Amino acid sequence: MADHPEPPATPTDGLGAATSMRTDRCGTLGPDDVGRTVSLCGWVDRRREHGEHLAFIDLRDHTGVIQCVVDGAHDLRSEYVVKMTGTVRRRPEGTVNPDLATGEVELADVTVEVLATAEPPPFPLDERTEVDEVLRLAHRYVDLRKARMQRNLRTRAVVNDAIRRSMQAQGFVEIETPMLIASTPEGARDFVVPSRKEPGSFYALPQSPQLFKQLCMVGGIDRYYQIARCLRDEDLRADRQFEFMQLDAEASFVSADDVHRFISAAVAEAVEAVTGERPAAFPVMTWHEAMERFGSDKPDVRFGMELVELTEVFADTAFNAFRAECIKGIRVPGGASLGRNRLDDLTDRVKAWGGKGLVWMRVGADRELASPVAKFLSDAELAATAERLEADEGDLLLLVADRRRTVQHLLGRLRLELGRPPVTEGGLHFLWVVDFPLFEDVGPDGRPVPAHHPFTMPHPDDLDLLDASGEELLAVRSQSYDLVLNGWELGSGSVRIHRRDIQERIFALLGIGEEEARAKFGFLLDAFRYGAPPHAGFAFGIDRLVALLVGEENIREVIAFPKTQSGADPLTGAPTPIDPAHLAELGLRLAPPR
Repeated sequence: MADHPEPPATPTDGLGAATSMRTDRCGTLGPDDVGRTVSLCGWVDRRREHGEHLAFIDLRDHTGVIQCVVDGAHDLRSEYVVKMTGTVRRRPEGTVNPDLATGEVELADVTVEVLATAEPPPFPLDERTEVDEVLRLAHRYVDLRKARMQRNLRTRAVVNDAIRRSMQAQGFVEIETPMLIASTPEGARDFVVPSRKEPGSFYALPQSPQLFKQLCMVGGIDRYYQIARCLRDEDLRADRQFEFMQLDAEASFVSADDVHRFISAAVAEAVEAVTGERPAAFPVMTWHEAMERFGSDKPDVRFGMELVELTEVFADTAFNAFRAECIKGIRVPGGASLGRNRLDDLTDRVKAWGGKGLVWMRVGADRELASPVAKFLSDAELAATAERLEADEGDLLLLVADRRRTVQHLLGRLRLELGRPPVTEGGLHFLWVVDFPLFEDVGPDGRPVPAHHPFTMPHPDDLDLLDASGEELLAVRSQSYDLVLNGWELGSGSVRIHRRDIQERIFALLGIGEEEARAKFGFLLDAFRYGAPPHAGFAFGIDRLVALLVGEENIREVIAFPKTQSGADPLTGAPTPIDPAHLAELGLRLAPPR
């Protein structure tokens, strides 16, 4: 797919532009409007003096900028809010600005009404100046005036609208679920809210509407969806905030393939609404294949450098470091030019990530491999390594030997470190990853560690494997699935367990007794007693989808009022201490700082 086009700065203005204060918006005027008398409202973007009394004022609103020729504008300053009334005319010959949508026209014979004065903004509003993020967020109301932020938030609105259209067309019903709920295990820490009515008791803010949407299925809703606000108390990063929005969906009497179809249609509708191009059908890859080829369960398939199996090549090696369960390698095209310091840095990174070390090989003429370990390897091993990795002169080969999961993890991270292109390059590459393991590890007590919530249905072909024990249980697949875009996990879902016998087997394997199950999931289990249909669902992050559609590396740039990396809000000062009287009313007392 070709690189996705830049979204428009704003949706096209149609009906509704005119109000009692203005007739048009700044960025919508053109040659067809010449001769019209119009009233515009906006902010003074720039002032340029022209002689003693005349000035060119660039007037800005969310649709764009238009040049206004104003007599006696010496009192107008940057970011003043004004109303300008005048006549649209063509710009004089030689003064057309091809970089502006309104660059062929200007507003003349202008009268100005100052609606609000303004102090100089805390930072320039052009996109060329780098501004400290904390300063930007502390004055987010100013930052939002930038064309980039206007584009991002308006594109987000277009995405939400397209998602709703698609889900409703597919028979889904929009239902709001509660924000104050009981604390349930969802994998991250809950944000909790103390109860004034019942001192010592707490509500939790939902990490997702998971249990409530399943209850909707028991209630016969059949197809539910919600653009839901979710909250998780976990460390922040480029694709994660405390608060986030997701499309949440659940359907009855469906398979995993049906869910893929529903969600693919909604995402494709959103992409087409923004880019004008509907993506092709989303390919499907198993979790096992993704880990073997890319070392990641959210593979970025825009570039090569795939992991290549080399275990058989070194099956009889005399090199002790390669006597391991698994050996894989990646080829870095042109990487032989990396200096020794950089290679040492990569080796240190591998060790910091939990590996024992890294073997590097520079590829010379005739596929000759130069490496500190070459003397410990046979000519046949070196030749086979070059052949398997399809090495060319000037390439760099990176090899890791360890446990299979460790090798996949380390080379997967190296692949991204050395080859991942910027988020805006290579187009939009969607991918369904399916058949995740049901369990991710086995604990010291011999019990499996769940990879998902305990209501995830095992793969039907693997039900007999639930009778196994220890690491044999790691072969059990789940009916769970993720949607990936350019190496970002957009979201995940699964077919749910609705049969009591299977649910009891999973609880027993996880060591969840009847008392604990009732304490954590009692209201859902009770509902299942009264007839639960087979059902499955999915949720994906709207913040992440919009960020990738507009080419942002951080979801903070598509959220109106986000938190910083530390979780702070420089605008409001949150989080802040609570008044002691309020604490007393809630029956709370603060412990000494740790």
